[in-house]
Amino acid sequence: MPDGHAAIAWTAKPPKLAESKPGAPSVISIRLAILAAVAALATAVPASAQQLPRLLPVPAEMQPAPGHFALTTATPVLVPAGDAGARTAADRLVELLKLSRGLTLRTVAASPHPAIRFVRANTGKAESYRLEIGANGATITAGDDNGLLYGAVTFWQTATQASGTGAVTIPGLAINDAPRFGWRGVMLDVARNFRSPAYVRQLIDWMAVNKLNTLHWHLVDDQGWRIEIKKYPRLTSVSGWRYPAVAPGAPKLPKMGGFYTQAEIREIVAYAAKRGITIVPEIEMPGHAFAAIRAYPELASAQPVPVGIESDAGIFPWLYNVDDKTFGFLEDVLGEVMELFPSKYIHVGGDEATKDQWKASPVIQAKMKALGLKDETALQAWFIHRIATYLQAHNRKLIGWDEILEGDDVPADATITSWRGIKGGIEAAKKGHDAVMSPSPILYLDNRQGWGPNEPPARGTLIDLRQVYGYNPVDQIPAEQQHHVLGVQGNLWSERMRTDARAAWAMFPRANAIAEIGWSKPEGRNFDEFVTRLVPQINRMKPLGLNAATSAFEVHPKLDYRAGAKTVSVSLENQSGLPMRYTTDGTPVTARSPLYAGPLSLKLPTRLRAASFLEASSASAAIDRMIDGRAVRTRTDEDIKTCAGKVVLGIEDDYPAEGKRATFLVDIFQPCWQWNDAPTGGVKAVALTVGQIPFNFQLGKDIDHVKIPPAATPAGEFRVHAGTCTGPILATLPLAAAVGNPGLTRLLAPLPLRQGNENICIDYAANGVNPMWALESVELVP
Repeated sequence: MPDGHAAIAWTAKPPKLAESKPGAPSVISIRLAILAAVAALATAVPASAQQLPRLLPVPAEMQPAPGHFALTTATPVLVPAGDAGARTAADRLVELLKLSRGLTLRTVAASPHPAIRFVRANTGKAESYRLEIGANGATITAGDDNGLLYGAVTFWQTATQASGTGAVTIPGLAINDAPRFGWRGVMLDVARNFRSPAYVRQLIDWMAVNKLNTLHWHLVDDQGWRIEIKKYPRLTSVSGWRYPAVAPGAPKLPKMGGFYTQAEIREIVAYAAKRGITIVPEIEMPGHAFAAIRAYPELASAQPVPVGIESDAGIFPWLYNVDDKTFGFLEDVLGEVMELFPSKYIHVGGDEATKDQWKASPVIQAKMKALGLKDETALQAWFIHRIATYLQAHNRKLIGWDEILEGDDVPADATITSWRGIKGGIEAAKKGHDAVMSPSPILYLDNRQGWGPNEPPARGTLIDLRQVYGYNPVDQIPAEQQHHVLGVQGNLWSERMRTDARAAWAMFPRANAIAEIGWSKPEGRNFDEFVTRLVPQINRMKPLGLNAATSAFEVHPKLDYRAGAKTVSVSLENQSGLPMRYTTDGTPVTARSPLYAGPLSLKLPTRLRAASFLEASSASAAIDRMIDGRAVRTRTDEDIKTCAGKVVLGIEDDYPAEGKRATFLVDIFQPCWQWNDAPTGGVKAVALTVGQIPFNFQLGKDIDHVKIPPAATPAGEFRVHAGTCTGPILATLPLAAAVGNPGLTRLLAPLPLRQGNENICIDYAANGVNPMWALESVELVP
């Protein structure tokens, strides 16, 4: 399949959400009723109850306390003498307060004045802490370093409840807090697209202020090798770099890649440790091994090793062979990895290892016979067990994707990362293995978050913030086995994450939701309430360099237009459920603008502006749309749907080398697009804006399932059908004019006279799969 871990991701289903029933109140009316109830309660409860700050993750126990604490530049920070962990936590708090409020605090040994005090004492569970705030200052108590650090993070959040800089008065507060799970993580794939060391450090900062404690670092894959191994320099000199794939005839793109030196890795590991984060490295085996094989072909299970496929996506057939020399190579690599990473766990992948090359190799078949193994699945189990034995000899534990459960020789202490839905975690717990729950598609952060124009390239499955927040890592796992669930992890695969900014957008705020799933008690979890804490948390993170996705808060307008009408019905929605305000007179949207309560009937043309609001502040930038005759007769590929929904990807154009590129939403197995209820009545022509992309997908035998109709012309043609794509053809748009253009091309064709609204389908015909053509937009031209 075309993505890292894609084989099941397209069929797994996210948790089912509550649906409105006919006759039930609308979501908007319910939301407004909740807000009104909250406002009423605010006048009925004691003032002290209103002092609870908006914290994320929400603490286990939090109560108002007497008094207030005035935090100023003169506030001292007290640390026990000789306590290095407390000093690290205090230093980080000082840094955060400097970044967020501009306060410069000093760490001292003693002071008679109200102060921030770090105290080392037992608070129970690992990483737990106690925070007490009152007139005499703030006291952060914990029994371990992470607890002290998380207490500092929580205090920082209490000091940044309101925007602004300078001194702040913090109401009295008492918090006793501890995590639900010990593994609260994200996975960062840097093999497909390299992430700069600066970005990795920023990600660590963002994780730390959300009490995420594990960074699973996917350092190698078929497309790239990103870690310096001194004994094998070709791993990075050869496989650290590649040229991006381009469509036939398109200009060559600059070489891309990079790798981390061992010095850089040591610095990043130390940087993470100071923020309470363990980095777990992943070295893939026996599959996803093409980067190593490209550098050292003798490691391969088949020959010759092809040239130029390193920029493909999907599941490569290239596996390590099982020679002793290859295991020597792997042990050498893991030896250098373990010198750099002190983590208890070493991740060895183990996923998506297609066995065709093993089956075809007489040498490997002879090895299987000598070992008494019944099949290639048993051979992989033997392979993994041999590596586990090596890791055990170095006091490390093996962790791998859930495929390592297959076979009869699973290492007794192996831990599973469950990615093919939740099945792997359930099976692991049943067999007595620990598991980290990381199921696709719900915790795959390279899935789309929304359908707005700001969405970067991503997988085509929509996984929004509400869906992520609704996930429970122990669902369907018996209570007596739930202790095997170490925690939860979101995965960011980087096939389409060409820039650091896109990686940040894809990660947050869904990683904020994962942080709360991993830390906070599940009882009483409420998405609407979470949103009220999320918005200020995102604002706190902006000084740390985060530009989080706004998908959950952006207003999305839906147009319902009848052919020939002078008005259009516009419905507004946003994923967060926050109230929306709008204007139709061209003026900016403010907290005093009209509150959206239902579909709007707008004359053509009308300039519509709208934004979601948390109390008096907008939660994201306002949309600004001119809704005119062209707008109601135009749809982008994001506004309509693909026909078959088999493997839908948001793929970036391969042109130009610099500057903005188009993004196409396309089903790579059946590229066709369905516009239901299109206003074709009275229209004279149809215009399609199209582009071409390289078909660089390693699909194996599944290539036979790619359905592209044969062309009637040498260059191929787009077709517009009535109804579905099996319906009669209304228009044909030859691709000859687009073949020589590496960018977008606008094609125009007459359309026979139609009446009213109808469904139309758009596909293309071609004599081959490469290039793949994609639709950017369709316009009905009067």
